[in-house]
Order: sequence, then C-alpha cells, then structure tokens
Amino acid sequence: MQLQTSAKDQLRAFVSRIERLEEEKAALSADLKEVYAEAKGNGFDVKALRKLISIRKQDDNKRREEEMILTTYLHALGMDEEESEAA
Repeated sequence: MQLQTSAKDQLRAFVSRIERLEEEKAALSADLKEVYAEAKGNGFDVKALRKLISIRKQDDNKRREEEMILTTYLHALGMDEEESEAA
C-alpha cells in the first residue's frame, strides 16, 4: 500500500508533533519530580501533597459525596474520630 505525498507529509507532521509533545511531557514530568523532591526536602509529606492535588482537581460536589461515603464506612467500622474519642 502506497501513501500519497500529501498523506506522507501529514503522517510526518503528526509524528513530529507527537515526538515534540512527548519530549515536553518528559520535561514536565522531570520538573514535577523536582518540585516534589524539594517539598519533601522541606519536610512535607509527598503522598499527602499528591492526594491534596488530586482532591483539588475534583468537583466540589463529587468530593463531598466521596467524603460522606468514606465517613459512613469509617463509622461503620468504628474508625471515626467520635468513637475513638469516646473510647
């Protein structure tokens, strides 16, 4: 199967753009890793920071719903703060 010249040019352009974006993605990933390492070096918990970033991305209503479900489950297992303080 032969591609026409215009299709070949399009293909080359797509491949070139994808490669450039992959390079940019790798650079951004390295930058993020560096920032997390810096935060860790300053005493911050990286796992908690990642969770915080994840939470901030969520829709407020969806986040509240998930928190309510988690609270319900914790209460059902006797792991909530109110029961811990009463014990």
